[in-house]
Amino acid sequence: MRRTRPLLRHRAWPRSLAGQAIALQILVIALIVAAGSALAILDARRDGDAAAEQQVLGIATALADSPSTAAAIEEGRATEILQPVTEAVRTHTDIAFITIMAPDRTRFTHTDPSQIGGDYLGTIEPALRGETFTEVYTGTLGPSIRAVAPVRGSSGDIVGLVSAGILQRSLADRWRAQWPIIAVVSLGALAVSFAGVWAIRRRLLRQTRGLRPDELRVMYEHHDAILHSVSEGLIVLDRDGVALVNDEARRLLALPPGDVDRSDLPEFLRTHNPGARDEVHVTDDRVLVVNRSSVHDPSGQDGDGSEVVTIRDRTELQGALGELNSLKVLTDSLRSQAHEAANKLHTVVTMVEMGRAADAVSFATADLELSQRLVDRLSAAVGEPALVALLLGKTAQADERGIELTVTEDTYLPADTDLLTGQEMVTVLGNLIDNAMDACDRADPWVEVTVGQGDDGLLIRVADSGEGMDANTFEKAMRRGYSTKSDSDADQHGLGLALVAQVVKRHHGVLTADVTYGSVVTVRVPAP
Repeated sequence: MRRTRPLLRHRAWPRSLAGQAIALQILVIALIVAAGSALAILDARRDGDAAAEQQVLGIATALADSPSTAAAIEEGRATEILQPVTEAVRTHTDIAFITIMAPDRTRFTHTDPSQIGGDYLGTIEPALRGETFTEVYTGTLGPSIRAVAPVRGSSGDIVGLVSAGILQRSLADRWRAQWPIIAVVSLGALAVSFAGVWAIRRRLLRQTRGLRPDELRVMYEHHDAILHSVSEGLIVLDRDGVALVNDEARRLLALPPGDVDRSDLPEFLRTHNPGARDEVHVTDDRVLVVNRSSVHDPSGQDGDGSEVVTIRDRTELQGALGELNSLKVLTDSLRSQAHEAANKLHTVVTMVEMGRAADAVSFATADLELSQRLVDRLSAAVGEPALVALLLGKTAQADERGIELTVTEDTYLPADTDLLTGQEMVTVLGNLIDNAMDACDRADPWVEVTVGQGDDGLLIRVADSGEGMDANTFEKAMRRGYSTKSDSDADQHGLGLALVAQVVKRHHGVLTADVTYGSVVTVRVPAP
């Protein structure tokens, strides 16, 4: 039995948050209705007493001011004349008694004729002073609310008093008759309140999924812990704006502390675009991979325009991929050259065996001199080893693709340059050369590269034989993103220019495009 009682009490009290909230509301409503009913009854009683005072005061004053009352008293025929009048008025007004008396309390009239001639019970002193007043007093008929008014004779002296009263038990009967109305109103209020509470309960059940308060608390604690510990940026968007932002999303998007408005988000997150997968977007200093999903309710219907956005940082990975791509280009170029060198070596050996040694020497050194000359020139002119390797690799890659890639004689970069890091140089020049080789005219494929640094800053210029881009297309290409699952060349082209624009903007430089002797893209980074 000791275990059964707590279980019964536990089951009697609702477990869900909606049930507990509604139970508390029902208790509060019941208390309010009960208190209101009690106050209504008290108010009805008070109003009844006030109305009774006004009624008896009016009757007493009217009879006292009547000339016939004073005349009957002065003539000594008060009982004969006034007893029928007072009884008629009492019956018509439904009050308990009307007593007319002499100043010495002797009754001239009374509801009970046997009381005529006796002394009036109650206060009369204020009336003898000429005042009209009311009081609660217990007389021969019981407790009553009564009024007493003076009767003035022809000379102005007080010749008598008029007292009119209503028994309190009669007043109690009157306000008790209002109880059924108050009860009906109270029950109606309870019924309407319970109907509203039931509707609220159904809505709360839908919104809280019938969860208990402890379950909601645990869910919130876990939810908050996950949001702060997850390594990806997480944003929840709804029709009203930004519903939730975790710490990593604030860091990646450089969002302000506190509430976040939709206008604080980057442009690519300000529109409703659920279903996006692995979109790459470039901000001022980061490369981000974005996924977006709609919020669905358990019934399978779409939510209220809400979506969940996850953000991953790909900045360092993109830089590493750029360097890796440059090394891969150089490796492929070396592998190709090694294969070509093997073929040439076999040719040289065969020519030696044929006794044509002079021809073998001439054949072996012709291409070597050209390659060595390019390596020597770039090594002497460019002090950044990564950039030298990139240019040599791109030159070999262009040669394999049948594209004439030229590094101009104006190219010069000191070894102590600090305007761009080696990684940033590779990112900028590598992407510009790749774009140029993809966009050059296939009928006359050529690419021209110039890298120079002077007192005014760093200049990087890449020209090609293609048609180039208009200003609007170039502007879009500098800030667009793309899906990593797409094989579109245009998308890849857009990311490359966006990465270049990111580096240039970080160093307060300028990226421009024009069409002069070809399609020319120019990067200028000012000196500090």
